[in-house]
Amino acid sequence: MVRSEIISKLSNKIQKKLKKSEIEKVLKVILDTITYELRNNKSTELRNFGTFSVKKISEKKNARNPRTNEKIYTPGKLSVKFKMAKELKNKIN
Repeated sequence: MVRSEIISKLSNKIQKKLKKSEIEKVLKVILDTITYELRNNKSTELRNFGTFSVKKISEKKNARNPRTNEKIYTPGKLSVKFKMAKELKNKIN
C-alpha cells in the first residue's frame, strides 16, 4: 500500500469531516515526527501498533565480496528497527 492509498482509505472512513489535503498534511506530520525522533536516536511508540527505534549495525572488517571473493571493509551504520505490539500481532495471527 502506498501513501495515496492510505489517504484514500482514511478519507473514506472519515467521510467529509476532513479533506484529503488535510489528511495528507496530518500523515506527513506523523511521519516527519517519527523520522525526526529516529534521527535523534529516540524511539517512537504507537500504542497497539509497535515501536520504531534505531539499531546500530557494527562495522565488519572481514567481509567479502561474494562475486570476486575479495575481502572488503564495511563501515558501521544505523538502521531502523520495528517491534510489533502484542495487539497487532494477535490481530495478524
